[in-house]
Amino acid sequence: MIRILTFLAVVFALGLGFAWLADRPGDMVVTFNGYRYELSLMVAAVAVVAVVAAVMIVWWLVRSIWNSPYALARHFRVRRRDRGYQALSTGMIAAGAGDGVLARRKAKEAAKLINADQEPLIHLLEAQASLLEGDHEAARNRFEAMLDDPEMRLLGLRGLYLEAERLGDRNAARHYAGRAAQAAPQLGWAAESTLEDLARAGDWDGALKLVGAQKSTRQIDHETANNRRSVLLAAKAQSLFDSDPDAARAAALEANRLRPGFVPAAAMAARALFRNNDVRKGSKILEAAWKAEPHPEIADLYLHARPGDAALDRLHRARKLQDLRKNNAESAMAVARAALDAQEFDEARRSAEAAIRIDRREGAYLLLADIEEAETGDQGKVRQLLAKAVRAPRDPAWVADGLVSERWAPVSPVTGRLDAFEWRAPVERLGQLIESDEAEAGAPVLAAPVRPAAPKPSLATVDAGEDEGAGVMAPVTAAERAAAPAEAEEAEEAPGLPTRLPDDPGIDPDEAEMQEKAANRFRLF
Repeated sequence: MIRILTFLAVVFALGLGFAWLADRPGDMVVTFNGYRYELSLMVAAVAVVAVVAAVMIVWWLVRSIWNSPYALARHFRVRRRDRGYQALSTGMIAAGAGDGVLARRKAKEAAKLINADQEPLIHLLEAQASLLEGDHEAARNRFEAMLDDPEMRLLGLRGLYLEAERLGDRNAARHYAGRAAQAAPQLGWAAESTLEDLARAGDWDGALKLVGAQKSTRQIDHETANNRRSVLLAAKAQSLFDSDPDAARAAALEANRLRPGFVPAAAMAARALFRNNDVRKGSKILEAAWKAEPHPEIADLYLHARPGDAALDRLHRARKLQDLRKNNAESAMAVARAALDAQEFDEARRSAEAAIRIDRREGAYLLLADIEEAETGDQGKVRQLLAKAVRAPRDPAWVADGLVSERWAPVSPVTGRLDAFEWRAPVERLGQLIESDEAEAGAPVLAAPVRPAAPKPSLATVDAGEDEGAGVMAPVTAAERAAAPAEAEEAEEAPGLPTRLPDDPGIDPDEAEMQEKAANRFRLF
């Protein structure tokens, strides 16, 4: 656009100049070689312009002829380069599509048309073609050659890292990822792999430094960086809790500040404060964590914050936790445990039953069985509650990649992923729930293998405490239960049916149908 405006301005200026000369007539006399030439001023101006234009045209022709060999060579060179880049583009598309034959052919064509030293992508295309052909040794050689080129070094490290991962060589993969992360912390694959390796090795300071580099390069957002720092600081506090209490307390408090609702961080901070007799501050941290997410470990630490407290004092603290989170199963179970320790059986029973109503789980039935045994010693009711416990859903636990752990860990022992453990109920009984849904829908269900019922134990054996599992029998169908004899003598003639012991209170008629459904819902044996 600027060139067009400039050209128009020059033409306009020439037109104005010729118009100005036309309005002012005059003659110009030139004497040359004894001759006198007279011509008007306008003709002289046109002649000068014509001479200048002729000189410029002649100069352009001479220059074009002089530079024609170079121009032809450049034309063919550009055409060859364009063909090479076209072959390189087609080869990269073929490699992405998985066409190894076409990728190899285009790689050879591009290598002939373009100098590989000037276009490093040819090395990448050849490596990809080798991988598609299954020649991993040649691909690794290509990636290793890329390490000598500063422009291709990170790409070579990436390829070698993936090859080491494919071969299962974690040491080599860690080495390549570490070199890449040191050169470019913004690389996600390198930083994540190096972070997991540092956490697995227990190098918490190195891992924290890497997280800081990720945050500074905007590879991760502020919230993710704080979560990762909290996990690493909590793990650091765990490792230093016995050897360096001051550093452990500082790390735990920083982890809790970054993520107040994180149970391991709150628990470690409270332990460190309780060890320094700072019960008030530690209790406030636990109360804040309890409001965010009730957890049995938080409740246990809170109740035993003062070692010299009596059982009634712990019960009072448990009631305070329940006031912080009402209508919660963990709150009710915390009160039930504290009431059981304080011999307040009525309150313990009410709280355990409330926990079952809120969230039916295995631990609540086991706690109720402990209360029943401590208060009445009725073994029949205890066995009945234990039978319900084995059929109830499991309590929440720390779960990571299918692994269930009683304690939290910063990394998954299966995959090495950081912050993989979650507090939730395991899904081991998902198949039983699916069977229950299919049975209710009328679909055919393959019954689980039934363990043969144990022979009826004698009263002397039961009194001696032998064969404690005899009270848990194989599940029976509703027809078998209906046909079961009412008297114990007749029950001896049917050894496949559950036997009723003298101290067994039996089953309530109202509960018979519920237990029948429970037996069909959960097939444990």
